[in-house]
Amino acid sequence: MNETIELMMKHRSVRKFKPDPVSEEQLAAIVSAGQMASSSSSVQAYTVIAVTESEQKAKLAELAGNQTYVNECPVFLVWCADLYRLSDAAKRHLPEKESYADTTENFMVATIDAALASQNAALAAESLGFGIVYIGGLRTRIEEVAELLGLPEGVYPVYGMCIGVADQETGIRPRLPLDAVLHHNCYNAEQSLKGVEHYDETTTAYMKERTHGERTTPWSELMAKRLTEPTRLQMKPFLEGKGFLKR
Repeated sequence: MNETIELMMKHRSVRKFKPDPVSEEQLAAIVSAGQMASSSSSVQAYTVIAVTESEQKAKLAELAGNQTYVNECPVFLVWCADLYRLSDAAKRHLPEKESYADTTENFMVATIDAALASQNAALAAESLGFGIVYIGGLRTRIEEVAELLGLPEGVYPVYGMCIGVADQETGIRPRLPLDAVLHHNCYNAEQSLKGVEHYDETTTAYMKERTHGERTTPWSELMAKRLTEPTRLQMKPFLEGKGFLKR
């Protein structure tokens, strides 16, 4: 392995941060690295909102489910899928043409663009010695988040990202075995499910050690519960109201 892969293999989520600041130069480098991620047809359909003001971070922490580390981290990035710029370009250059910004395909393009850029940025932040954690909880009260951040039509917050110097030591959570996710030439359903069996054994042992025996539920059982409980059903009407997923 090289240094880049070694860094990637050491990734862990950090939920406790020191008060050390992230400088403007460091923030610019992190987001610039994010911008170098691949983008479909170079549309670059995302925007990053850096939140550093304490009152605003506290409000976002509340909206994300009272996740205190959102308020404690020095910089909280909100990664947004953004078709606003593209829609404006269509209006200016081809006002006589119908816009298809509201299609499911363009929703996917914008969301994927934001995800690719944010992961580049996460790796850049970790290379500078910072820790990060993604905050999907922003979508729980997404309308209020969008209002707080002043998001126009065609823009929605995909998730947040805490960045700062870690003030905790956390273990590296094991991933699915490679055989479960790397298939050759075609999808191998049997191989995928066998990987889950092995992963259940791994995660049961991991959680038992991490929680001193208090939690031993295997991964597949946790996922079964997750998939059979309604979660954030407000997302579809919110996204439609923002001009997404209409076709």
